[in-house]
Amino acid sequence: MRCSEQFMERVECSFAAFCKIVLRNAAISAYRDFERKQKREVSLDYLMSETSFEPFTTDNYFEQYDKPTVFVVKGQEIIVASERLANALSKLPEQRRTVLLMYFFLGYTDTKIGNEYGRSRSTANYWKHAALKQLRKEWLKSENEEQEADTF
Repeated sequence: MRCSEQFMERVECSFAAFCKIVLRNAAISAYRDFERKQKREVSLDYLMSETSFEPFTTDNYFEQYDKPTVFVVKGQEIIVASERLANALSKLPEQRRTVLLMYFFLGYTDTKIGNEYGRSRSTANYWKHAALKQLRKEWLKSENEEQEADTF
């Protein structure tokens, strides 16, 4: 079944008209979106002239604190750079602090810690978790104290 040339020409013209309508509507929609954005957005130059502070920040993750705290465990010195962590650790009882420092800083396993104290692995694990719980409480307490100091 062959179509006449006149029919094919008409189909092409209809399709071209359809494409023009679609493109026109897409352009209108894009212009409307652009106008809406312009109404809501503020120029960065305007913001820069209106602010009294520098619009940037610097990370201080790797800055050293003025006074690092040194803990001695099994004849090895452990340096804790964070004052807040050092204060929280110093408030723990000696055994709990030693267990945490041995596990996290010296790389001892629960079994090795248990052997140092003549106890089982599960006992050392219990001590570690109890020390972490107490350390978390001390940490939150110091955080609350800092927030209260900042509000006054």
